[in-house]
Amino acid sequence: MAETNTGPIRVEPCAKRVRAYLGGHPVADTVASRLVWEHPYYPTYYIPVADLRAKLEPTGVTREHPALGAGTEFDVAGDSGAAPAAAVRYLDSPELGDLVRLDFQAMDEWFEEDEPIYVHPRDPYSRVDILASSRRIRVELNGETLADSRSARILFETGLPPRYYLPLTDVRQDLLRPSPTSSQCPYKGTAEYRHVRLGEEEFRDLVWLYRTPLPESQKVAGLACFYNEKVDIYVDEVLQPRPNTPFS
Repeated sequence: MAETNTGPIRVEPCAKRVRAYLGGHPVADTVASRLVWEHPYYPTYYIPVADLRAKLEPTGVTREHPALGAGTEFDVAGDSGAAPAAAVRYLDSPELGDLVRLDFQAMDEWFEEDEPIYVHPRDPYSRVDILASSRRIRVELNGETLADSRSARILFETGLPPRYYLPLTDVRQDLLRPSPTSSQCPYKGTAEYRHVRLGEEEFRDLVWLYRTPLPESQKVAGLACFYNEKVDIYVDEVLQPRPNTPFS
């Protein structure tokens, strides 16, 4: 635990080799990173300054973090690219003072060992279980059945409601419309979305699917999932409460 001006914050060593790339070249390569939970949702990587392959140039800006206190902001200047305001150091922290946090999205690529990771580091305390289920899953919206299946894959992810992934053949594809939206998940990969059209009303990005999920989530490949928060889902004809999540 690192002691801060608001009390302890969770810090753990990471045994993985971690690399960050910018402009096609590594800006960090370490086997001594730390996972730091700046908030309770997921961790971020802090890299030893000695393992940087890029220059840190102070911007003159100080960032205040409610748990970590005052952080000094830096631009990251690599061999083939620069990332403005993409690094921060908490120089007064006994545990984090020799480390730097690189903004995850400002880097072009991140690797754990030789495998790319996306969005943020995976939380070692989060688990994803995907289980086949013959329970009847029926999805409705405004009284219209959108899907009806007995071949679901139920995805249980720490901190989130169960997600019901259904074969596309069990979904009313005549109601689906293309969407340009995509998103990335560090546990499942890249998702594509569909709108739902009911009469003259369109419900945007209500459905998503992973065409080529990451290896640990292969069981949901090509299956469609509806936001529990926005539709009525019946499990064996029992209406499930709509969960309250950031997606509500």
